[in-house]
Amino acid sequence: MTDGMDTALIVFAGFTLLGGVVALLAGAYGLHRTRRITARGGTAVALVKPAAPGADRPLLQYETGDGRVVEVPAPAPPGRGRPLTPGSTVRISYDTDDPRDVVLLGHERGRVDRAFVLVGVVAVLIGLTLAVLAF
Repeated sequence: MTDGMDTALIVFAGFTLLGGVVALLAGAYGLHRTRRITARGGTAVALVKPAAPGADRPLLQYETGDGRVVEVPAPAPPGRGRPLTPGSTVRISYDTDDPRDVVLLGHERGRVDRAFVLVGVVAVLIGLTLAVLAF
């Protein structure tokens, strides 16, 4: 290979590695956060309220174990499997240290986070392979 192609391959390998590491870390963080909140957090039933003007996520209002009323945007926009109709209720788990951090029970983002981990691992392996080929 020519020097220009080697340099391009090394740069491409570096960006692929970096993107893979970012995706891997994002997925791992999401999985860890969900497990931590659902395992050690408090649980509550939240009232679904309409989204704030200009927002795509409805608000969830609930009372913490110590009596505080908290209102937060839903952690994900509503979808077919999770309509989040205003006036309905949903079960949530919340971080007792930061009650604004919530997980919708039964609608965790486990698949999305696992997909990020998988894509990250694949991208890291491709980046490493390209780096080895460049040298």
